[in-house]
Amino acid sequence: RNHVIPVMTKMGCNQGACHGALAGKNGFKLTLRGYDPDADYDTLTRSSVGRRVSLTDPASSLIVAKPSFAIPHGGGKRFAKDSLEYRVIEEWIAAGAPPPLVKDVQIRGLEVFPAAAVLAPEAEQQIVVRARYSDGHSEDVTRWVKFSSSNEGAATVDDWGRVKMTGSGEAAITLWYSSRVLYSRLSVPFANEIGADTYDKFPRRNFIDELAVAKWKNLHLAPSKIADDAEFLRRAYLDSIGLLPTSEDVETFLANTSPDKRAKLIDRLIQRDESVDYWSYKWSDLLLVSSRRLNSTAMWAFYDWIRESVKQNKPWDKFARDIFLSSGSTRENGALNYFVLHKDPIELSENATQAFLGQRITCARCHNHPLEKWTQVQYFQMANLFARVGVKNGAMAGENIVFAKVSGDVLYPKLARPLPPAPLDGTSIPIDSTEDRRIVFAKWLTSPDNAMFSRTIVNRVWANFMGRGLVDPMDDLRATNPASNEELLAALTKDFVEHGYDVQRMVRTIMNSSLYQLSSEANAANQSDNIYYSKHIIRRLNAEVILDAMSQVTGAPTAFAGYPAGTRALQLPDTQVKSDFLASFGRPARILCDAAERASDPTITQALHVINGDTLNKKLSSPEGTIALFMKLGLSDRRILEYMYLSAFSRYPSDSERAALSAALEKTRLEKGTEEARRDAHRQALEDMVWAMLTSKEFLFNH
Repeated sequence: RNHVIPVMTKMGCNQGACHGALAGKNGFKLTLRGYDPDADYDTLTRSSVGRRVSLTDPASSLIVAKPSFAIPHGGGKRFAKDSLEYRVIEEWIAAGAPPPLVKDVQIRGLEVFPAAAVLAPEAEQQIVVRARYSDGHSEDVTRWVKFSSSNEGAATVDDWGRVKMTGSGEAAITLWYSSRVLYSRLSVPFANEIGADTYDKFPRRNFIDELAVAKWKNLHLAPSKIADDAEFLRRAYLDSIGLLPTSEDVETFLANTSPDKRAKLIDRLIQRDESVDYWSYKWSDLLLVSSRRLNSTAMWAFYDWIRESVKQNKPWDKFARDIFLSSGSTRENGALNYFVLHKDPIELSENATQAFLGQRITCARCHNHPLEKWTQVQYFQMANLFARVGVKNGAMAGENIVFAKVSGDVLYPKLARPLPPAPLDGTSIPIDSTEDRRIVFAKWLTSPDNAMFSRTIVNRVWANFMGRGLVDPMDDLRATNPASNEELLAALTKDFVEHGYDVQRMVRTIMNSSLYQLSSEANAANQSDNIYYSKHIIRRLNAEVILDAMSQVTGAPTAFAGYPAGTRALQLPDTQVKSDFLASFGRPARILCDAAERASDPTITQALHVINGDTLNKKLSSPEGTIALFMKLGLSDRRILEYMYLSAFSRYPSDSERAALSAALEKTRLEKGTEEARRDAHRQALEDMVWAMLTSKEFLFNH
């Protein structure tokens, strides 16, 4: 358990590419990374008539002869005959190949030295790992640890834990030993000369700014300037309500000279109904609200419950408890449709842990997680918490009744019997307890001591405003995927818990920080930084926001079948509503509880939609749209230009833009032909101009 299997793991014998594969190799199958010592013992000593281990002549045992290449081995030479690895296995055989016993000391955790360090360019550092055991002793296990680097552009690590710093930045050197994981955080400052006054002059509006500055100092990064009012206004609207400010909003804000106008704007945005729409849509993505697996009544009930919760600013811990502690009619309590969506306890367990804990435990269904600390035993203990959730048809159409059953278990495949239900890293309850197991889960989930729960929602909200989670991907908060600024994530989480899991308050705190209000324009010292937030991260708008913004600027709402005229994409409760535009721009199908289901990569289909697709072209030529209104009112080209720039870009046109476009528009008024022909040419020119604006990077990206 504590020596032989770690050696075989380090040497690669039980990896997925070798004998740890699902079918093994050449009739020899070990459990992946040695997650089941008892099974491996039987394989090594009992299967194939015990020929792999020779108690009378340990040196002739296949498990030392083959990897030392004393006899041919398809996997090549794994260790030398005079190596410590050879001695460990040979001496175990010579001692009679004792089996793993219940009384064996058990590993309790790992310690790494150094846990964090700032190093010079091209420096080398030896990582040392010690394992702590159940009998109180600890020992150096560095030789048997599997190492990897999260950022090989900054640091590489060899098989023995020797790190070579290869560039500037920060890398997490991840460690895996005996189903335990940890990391060491090593960094090399960027080669920038930053004066102390750069950091001293940076405006600190709250603790976010203090901790960001500390990280920049450590890495020699200089922050960009604070975004101007136009940049901030557009960004704040898009990030908090998913809409652009109107031209009137922009003119009013830019003319306002009050020093606290940004803070007041943030307060107003948070209270708007469009903010409720925006966050309701986001949490509907998270909880997979869709008519694909829910009937129309259930889908609407679930969405309405989410929207009402957002409108009330329901604390996030109560939001979660209201899902997992409820029973009764799905028509009367929309939250219960979460269990209608996830009738299988395995699926429910996996999706709940991903949505609310940022943990991807699916790998542990078949074996101990290769990238995390979760074991297969923990997986099936967790799944068994949801084995007694009953769903039956109700009396009314579209109604289901959710209730707690008094029997039912998920079987642990290895033993063909259930394990005592327990949350991840939590305390188990007796298998025969009649207590609603969801109560156990909900109490553990929302406990202030459960950092996974609070860190996950903090990271999701942060990613919405900053373009990247402190942990990236934003829903992958495993122990081997550290935050880019762990101190900042810890402080945000602590503040969130101490203030009652108030999401709106967290939003206000983030938006008021100078960090959020930085310009996206790089300076000489932060051009390559897209991790530490020294400049605002530019990212493409989500599909629904793009479509709503196009409708807003052109004055031509999108029609969605079955929904009232004027319904915006962000007000749709269901992603099954047909829209080729939304589908091509990455709207998620809400099939998987995975942030990667929403796509933002550019495609040919997207280009075709904006070049000659009906969606945008019909909006531009709409007889009820903005351009048609301009023509009816006879507005001057100067005013039209200002209006469109304010509406699409939240800024006035520059002098050069104004001059070039005014000249092009004026040219159409002077063309030969009838007045009607000149009018048509002018209208076509306006449509072309607005088309160019709405397909530009400045419009399609948040910056």
